Amino acid sequence: MRLMVTGAAGFIGSHYVRTLLDGGYPGYEHADVTVVDKLTYAGNRANLPLGDPRLTFVQGDVCDLDLLLDLLPGHDAVVHFAAESHVDRSLRSAAAFVRTNAGGTQTLLDACVARGVQRVVHVSTDEVYGAIGEGSWTEESPLLPNSPYAASKAASDLVARAVWRTHGLDVSVTRCCNNYGPYQHPEKLIPRFVTGLLQGSRLPLYGDGRNVREWLHVDDHCRAVHLVLTRGRAGEIYNVGGGEERTNRQVTQSLLGLLGADWSSVEQVADRKGHDLRYSLDDSKIRDELGYAPRITFEEGLAITVAWYRDHPDWWKPVLEGAWTR
Repeated sequence: MRLMVTGAAGFIGSHYVRTLLDGGYPGYEHADVTVVDKLTYAGNRANLPLGDPRLTFVQGDVCDLDLLLDLLPGHDAVVHFAAESHVDRSLRSAAAFVRTNAGGTQTLLDACVARGVQRVVHVSTDEVYGAIGEGSWTEESPLLPNSPYAASKAASDLVARAVWRTHGLDVSVTRCCNNYGPYQHPEKLIPRFVTGLLQGSRLPLYGDGRNVREWLHVDDHCRAVHLVLTRGRAGEIYNVGGGEERTNRQVTQSLLGLLGADWSSVEQVADRKGHDLRYSLDDSKIRDELGYAPRITFEEGLAITVAWYRDHPDWWKPVLEGAWTR
């Protein structure tokens, strides 16, 4: 078995690859992995066990059709994590998001069709649904994205569906809630606030902090992705939730408690443009069909995550200093 994993020098993809190479997914203990990553600001070679003989690392762009056509022969499946993923950055420069998320997905899937790859999982986000005041989205809910990032991911999901329907490619889509855990770039809320508190900085909380997100530890997310890879149905979408809804204010309070700080460390700043108030996923489909369930509670996972950042300043300080070696 040989897998290609795109974007796996980043936060979620690297966790998937490390777990797979560590024997964390039964039946894949001897699988070989090819990682393709462009190594943008969010990609870090140090996230991967590059010395593992089962791992091949290729620095490359998922928009590079010739590269993909050259690499894909011999691979049984592709797990597609590669994406531009930070909403704030998409507000400033949407073009890169459309290029990578929509165009890159199209290029990758076209290459998979051309080279006869048997199975693809496209990893997406709950943000494609927009916002929801009450209840939870199902996989049949309409796509109503409210940021350039979310719109580009919604486009990539539709591309995946079109390639399945037109060419018969065995592709499934996962849509996950907010992730957190070790190795997450400190532009995202939890690592940004943890590293800020560790340095004695004030925390920039958007608006009144009432925005609600559902949180899932990265390990649970990656288990769900692997379940979909091995047992998911072609052409299907699987929501991946955590059942752990928190306001940004509640998350901030938990972090302050874990790091022995108080609200004097928090500074309320102008809200993000088009900031969705609440996300919530109905993930009964993946639970009922594939037997998925999260294992790590938010309290447990957050404590583990804070401890990891406290113990690994050598990993995150170069990021904040702009000296991340790629």
